[in-house]
Amino acid sequence: MRVLFLHNNFPAQFRELARALAQDPNNEVVYGTKHTDPVQLAGVRKVNYAPTREPHPDVHHYVRSYESAVLHGQAVVRMALQLKQAGFEPDVVCSHSGWGNGMFIKDVFPKTKLLSYFEWFCNAEGADADFDPAYPLNMDDYLRIRASNAPMLVDLYSSDRGISPTYWQRSQFPTEFHDKITVLHDGVDTNYFYPEPGAKLVLPEYGLDLSHVDELVTYVSRGMDAYRGFPQFMEAIARLTERRPNCHVVIVAGDRVAYGPAAPKGNSFKDIMLEKLPSLDLSRVHFAGTMPYGHYKQVLRASKVHVYLTRPFVLSWSLMESLSSGCVVVASDTAPVREVIQDGVNGFLVDFFSPDKIADRIEDALIHQTDLQPMREKARQTALDRYALSTLLPQHIQLLEELAGPMKDSPAKVTQPIAKSAKPAKPAKSKSAPSKGFGRV
Repeated sequence: MRVLFLHNNFPAQFRELARALAQDPNNEVVYGTKHTDPVQLAGVRKVNYAPTREPHPDVHHYVRSYESAVLHGQAVVRMALQLKQAGFEPDVVCSHSGWGNGMFIKDVFPKTKLLSYFEWFCNAEGADADFDPAYPLNMDDYLRIRASNAPMLVDLYSSDRGISPTYWQRSQFPTEFHDKITVLHDGVDTNYFYPEPGAKLVLPEYGLDLSHVDELVTYVSRGMDAYRGFPQFMEAIARLTERRPNCHVVIVAGDRVAYGPAAPKGNSFKDIMLEKLPSLDLSRVHFAGTMPYGHYKQVLRASKVHVYLTRPFVLSWSLMESLSSGCVVVASDTAPVREVIQDGVNGFLVDFFSPDKIADRIEDALIHQTDLQPMREKARQTALDRYALSTLLPQHIQLLEELAGPMKDSPAKVTQPIAKSAKPAKPAKSKSAPSKGFGRV
């Protein structure tokens, strides 16, 4: 089977699937990406694409994301034509939807099946956009949000099948497309993320030696942003550390906004919260930045209470990884989280907007650590039963094989060299002149 993966990042959601397919000598796996770092997966041929330019600054802001998608789609076409010329024609294309990667792929490979990863469909009401009253929407926002779905709608039309990692995320898509979308989580490596009773956190690379700490609270996110409840978390730990002088907090997150609105006045949310909480004991609050998986899993194993907060939005891998690690999780009582956590059974649910209630729940969990061992076991079992990679990965492979259909005699693997980077065509000198064969860029 020949499979082409398309994702701006590498290896992202397709890491385990691409790696597993590449281990079978009967498969040929190519990964098209914007990611140019020298990261590789064994047996996977990595090729690059790059848009010719950014969206024009004067384009209407409702359609800026659509222009960006078209530019990405054109870049993928240039790359795909090189692959085709070199003799590679996939049986299945797996594309992360919404960025335009798969928008035109059927025009290059019309007989190829397209499987799209449908992560998120934007809605002005009932999900992330109107959740926080601190960020009210105006009519301009409603119109912009509706228009932003144009690239996704093209993919919904073009795809043969789709997958979405959770039922909550699929529920955001128009109901007329639900039959096309299978709910299938990426999977968590439960053999890698597992409990280690009595583990202590010692990471010299980060100046962390918390071997003496019995009350360790952890927080993990890509960034420090409002979407993942960072401001509420900081207020909660300010209260908590005042009450519990032996409690330490480790924050694994970059000092940036990964999702949602930027912090006011051009500051970071970290700076804003530290200014707002001048009495916070920073000798017990450790900002570790981002970490590789080997260090990150040690943080989860040593955690006594792990906090996960989110708007009604895309659910983070870190929630499932913390459950797999046997953490006591205090999480926001929001729709995507309720799909995974049952309050008082495999974790605790708490009001996203209440730092007091968040702090109270964390403190209660710290006090009753021994009594919560059954909850840790339930958390681990949830990951094993519903999100284990060992169970879900074969289902992903089976879906691809079903799409590919009965396999003909496989053509010989590509022997002609495939360009490492599909370089964009040079922009036309005249603003009104079309680019070579792809319309205006």
